[in-house]
Amino acid sequence: MRTSSIKNIDNLKEFKTKLLHWANQFREVVVLDSNNYEQQYSNYDFVVAVEAFTSIQTDFHNAFEDLYQYQSVTKDWLFGYLSYDLKNDVEDLLSKNFDGLHFPDLFFFQPKKLFLLKENVLEIQYLHFVDDEIEYDFNEIVSQKSKVKSQKFTLNIQQTVSKEKYVEKVQKMLDYIHRGDIYEANFCMEFYADNVQIEPLEVYQKLNKISEPPFAVYFKNNKQFLLSASPERYLKKEETKVISQPIKGTARRSFDLEQDKQLKIELVQNEKERAENIMIVDLVRNDLSHTASKGSVEVEELCKVYTFKQVHQMISTIVSTVENSISPIEVIRSTFPMGSMTGAPKISAMKIIEEMEETKRGLYSGAVGYFTPTGDFDFNVVIRSILYNAENKYLSFSVGSAITSKSIPEKEYEECLIKAKAMFEVLESNK
Repeated sequence: MRTSSIKNIDNLKEFKTKLLHWANQFREVVVLDSNNYEQQYSNYDFVVAVEAFTSIQTDFHNAFEDLYQYQSVTKDWLFGYLSYDLKNDVEDLLSKNFDGLHFPDLFFFQPKKLFLLKENVLEIQYLHFVDDEIEYDFNEIVSQKSKVKSQKFTLNIQQTVSKEKYVEKVQKMLDYIHRGDIYEANFCMEFYADNVQIEPLEVYQKLNKISEPPFAVYFKNNKQFLLSASPERYLKKEETKVISQPIKGTARRSFDLEQDKQLKIELVQNEKERAENIMIVDLVRNDLSHTASKGSVEVEELCKVYTFKQVHQMISTIVSTVENSISPIEVIRSTFPMGSMTGAPKISAMKIIEEMEETKRGLYSGAVGYFTPTGDFDFNVVIRSILYNAENKYLSFSVGSAITSKSIPEKEYEECLIKAKAMFEVLESNK
């Protein structure tokens, strides 16, 4: 049981910053920020969950069954993540590539303290045995001084795959496509830094400021951090409606307004980018059909271009209806990993991805989000994100692009660098 308290917030920007800093004192933290991006399916503008009462942490083996048991028994708010390598629980697959981060494959926690902000109305929900702390905590949040830590650090960012090797690997993927093994696959590469100490909260704030995405995440599990500027929703369930919004198709932004407008028009008209998007829409339709009521899978929006601070993106929206008898975990399991980060056909694409990529994806291209007490959920796609393990001082961020028969390896490499721009900008500005 939770105790709820409603507060009206005057200075939203200032309050969000104070709440973020206050939350960072806890061992477990999830902060979700929509950055006031107008979304049709948005429930909250800003969500903060802290301090685990219960939690689940596991590798991929039987992970979805374990999560099902945990969610079914708890019937409360749960926050956490599903790593890409849960694919090994869904299908007969393996992940043998190098992993410098060593995050668990799955982690969720039931927060003692929860803050839900919509416009200027804040709902505070505390578990009943700590509800006497609501007023004290709220006063502590609003009265605290803004803490600005400006930390200098030097990073020697390296990439696991050189440009030459990348081009060679994409050419090999094209051979698979021309042979008919796959139609499309998302190929990713990692950038990393060893033996580095950063202030994760400061890095997150800088990344969020220059990107302002609709699915920003600050995640902390003791010494493991995700600093995410994700623009993409993976999957949302709202009562009996399920919504998926894959992104495929990217164009850079320009400071020149006319050129920026032209770049957006070119993306709208780009046949290769549309083909990429439509292939994934078909894959998502198929995934959703596993749990959908007959005839309920629909494409609400096809290949619409949206503008973000760093890039223009092509997004489609696919929806379905599910019966109340179907577990929310099954809805996720039957669509995981998301099509935009795998390819088509999905299993063949995942096998080829594993062969071609040099490092284990882990949380990158997985999903972060929450379950509500009624079994609704909302999860993003972990992209445009920095992952950091403070214990072994390893920092990592990965980027990728969809390889199709029309791909030109050098242009795919350039697309990856466009997607990495914000992470480089944030990390290199600290020198």
